[in-house]
Amino acid sequence: MQTLTSGYRSLSLLVNLNWDRLLYICTIIFALFFGAFLGSLWVG
Repeated sequence: MQTLTSGYRSLSLLVNLNWDRLLYICTIIFALFFGAFLGSLWVG
């Protein structure tokens, strides 16, 4: 149980330190999918 708790704590720390990078990556992925969707509407 202690290992599980410490693992969760370290994962939480990593997310807190890198949330802006995760948001940046998610925004880029969303923009690529949205661009592909618009491109498929335009061509199709």
